[in-house]
Formats: sequence, C-alpha cells, structure tokens
Amino acid sequence: MTFSAPPKAAARLHGWLTDRLAAYLDRAPESIDPTVPLAVYGMDSVCALSLCGDVEDDFGIAVDPSLAWDHSTVSALAGYLAARGVEPPADGRRA
Repeated sequence: MTFSAPPKAAARLHGWLTDRLAAYLDRAPESIDPTVPLAVYGMDSVCALSLCGDVEDDFGIAVDPSLAWDHSTVSALAGYLAARGVEPPADGRRA
C-alpha cells in the first residue's frame, strides 16, 4: 500500500510520527495512511499520551495532552508540529 508523500517541510516529521505510532499501535509503519484518523487504527488515550510525551522529550516543547485528538491524522500532526518549528534529527534518531 503506497500513500502520497507529505509536504517537504513536514516529510521527516511524517516519518518520525509514523514510526512512533506504528510501535504504539503494533502495526507496520507502511500500513499507516497519513490521512486516516488514528482512532481508526485503535489509538487510545495511553497511545496519545505516550506520543505527547515523545514530542515533549524529543523536541523540548510542551504540548497539550489532547494533541493527538485535536490533530487526528499523521498529516495533521506533522503539519501542526512543522508550523511550531519542530524538526527531527536528519538521521531519524531521538533528539
């Protein structure tokens, strides 16, 4: 299954988010469509809070615990974080 590429500014965030979510949702990263609401894949409050913790730890920014619900797709999350100036390391490792 192939999905359209994200905007260039958020491309690495797409990958970072997809990798984290795939681990939490016990799915292959390539099975996550960036335009499908994460709740469809079974995201629950534990997953959402864990993701918020990763964002805070890796990028040093505070985020509201409702982040994953307010921006409910990988594309929406990546766009929001990119707009806040978040950029993951080029090598994909934790910041």
